[in-house]
Amino acid sequence: MMNRRTLLLSATASAALAALGITPSALAASRIKLGEGRPFSYDTLIARAKTLASQPYVVPPSPPGAILDKIDYEAHGKIRFNTSDALFAEGPGQFPVTFFHLGTFFRVPVRMHVIDAGKSGATAREIVYDESYFDMPADSPARKLPRGSGFAGFRFQESRLGDQKALDWKKNDWVAFLGASYFRAIGELYQYGLSARGIAIDVAEAGKPEEFPIFTHFYFEAPEPKSNSVTVYALLDGPSISGAFRFVMERGKGVIMDIDCALFLRKDVARLGVAPLTSMFWFSESVKSTGVDWRPEVHDSDGLALWTGGGERIWRPLNNPPRTTASAFGDENPRGFGLLQRDRAFDHYQDGVLYDKRPSLWVEPRDGWKAGSVQLIEIPTDDEIHDNIVAMWVPKEPAKAGNEYRLRYRLHWLADEPYPTPLARCVATRLGKGGQPGQPRPNGVRKFMVEFKGAPLEKLPFGTKPEAVLTASRGTFSYVFTEAVPNNVPGHWRAQFDLTVDGKDPVDIRLFLRLNGKTLSETWLYQYHPFRDNGIVAG
Repeated sequence: MMNRRTLLLSATASAALAALGITPSALAASRIKLGEGRPFSYDTLIARAKTLASQPYVVPPSPPGAILDKIDYEAHGKIRFNTSDALFAEGPGQFPVTFFHLGTFFRVPVRMHVIDAGKSGATAREIVYDESYFDMPADSPARKLPRGSGFAGFRFQESRLGDQKALDWKKNDWVAFLGASYFRAIGELYQYGLSARGIAIDVAEAGKPEEFPIFTHFYFEAPEPKSNSVTVYALLDGPSISGAFRFVMERGKGVIMDIDCALFLRKDVARLGVAPLTSMFWFSESVKSTGVDWRPEVHDSDGLALWTGGGERIWRPLNNPPRTTASAFGDENPRGFGLLQRDRAFDHYQDGVLYDKRPSLWVEPRDGWKAGSVQLIEIPTDDEIHDNIVAMWVPKEPAKAGNEYRLRYRLHWLADEPYPTPLARCVATRLGKGGQPGQPRPNGVRKFMVEFKGAPLEKLPFGTKPEAVLTASRGTFSYVFTEAVPNNVPGHWRAQFDLTVDGKDPVDIRLFLRLNGKTLSETWLYQYHPFRDNGIVAG
């Protein structure tokens, strides 16, 4: 562990920092305190993670719980990092770093370090916590924390304004790491939304509690002059796993993250989730429950998109199910998957929190991921404050103690998927009572309207209609037909069908459009729940 002796930014400290390659201007005129320098490299961080995995897990120390309990949501919101103490606020760096404070919901300290690639090899110094880095009320319970208690996380601020000339970097950030191994970034529409994680352990695994490994250490490289990217290293540890991560994060139209990770299992894991994404889906236009909320839709993401190793493009609308469900989409060497927010119409949300601008997040494997499955976990929720959606890659081979994994992948935080399909895409899924208007509506029958839009449908010969190709895990179809949506928008079609099904078990439905044997649309998959636990018919 690093020596926690500190060097104040005095004349002596300035000389030490200059030797490290970090000038006082690079740290602004801050009062940041740094520990003693130690050699650093990504290879040594990987070796450290491997060593940790060979030893019993040790719970990291935490400040007194009684004090953290008092730093609740309200108290935590009154604690602000002093931007004058931001890391890399001046000098060669483009993106200053500010830090989050510990509190009730962020209880485990994360140790922060500054790296410099000196002539004799890279070294790292710990940034030592001091309450003076933060503005807080005089009576804040945070003032009672012991010296050196630590930070909860960090964020990179906007400094390269570009076309955001009205933005103040002290008030706007573009990537944040906070809480366990969670992190998130803004998309090209300048909004946060869903999150990513370093790893997911036993999510929704029957009979086993989910495990939340944490990033315990972060290491910051000083950004290159006029660079649009930053590099951060992280050490992850948990009861079943340890690992080392390298994040190369580029701020452009949105945010691109190139991630390299080495993972080491110290215990067997029933469900090992690689590149996990976490989002929120409460309700959308698909199912209209009376009086749930005044808004038409509430969700950070509305569907899971898949690009399989075989080239198929799939769209799976999200559900708020009656009980926790896990869906697996088997594949080999997938080209990518992601949780997307396709619905961009403000009128569909009517909310000032701007759900219409939430980012989409796409995972692009950089090495072959062999056999496995993209797994989608959907958890019931009755409010927007709960993340209830997880999407991740799960390797086919059992995750046994002693296993090692070396993975590379890229995360695209954008408004849409980075490699759009040339096929027509699904733009809406609507459910209603089955049967025909003016006639008694039969029990156990659901009507589906699935809308597609795109170039292949714009080019249909006059007078032709695409064919709806339908299959289901059970049940029977009726009233199946396609028609152009009567809104005078070229290439906007919908498929309509009724599904008759008995019982409460979920039904998996598959649909795509074709003409003369040629596929025109991506494949729409849907998991229909005939009845919710409370007996109200819903999708």
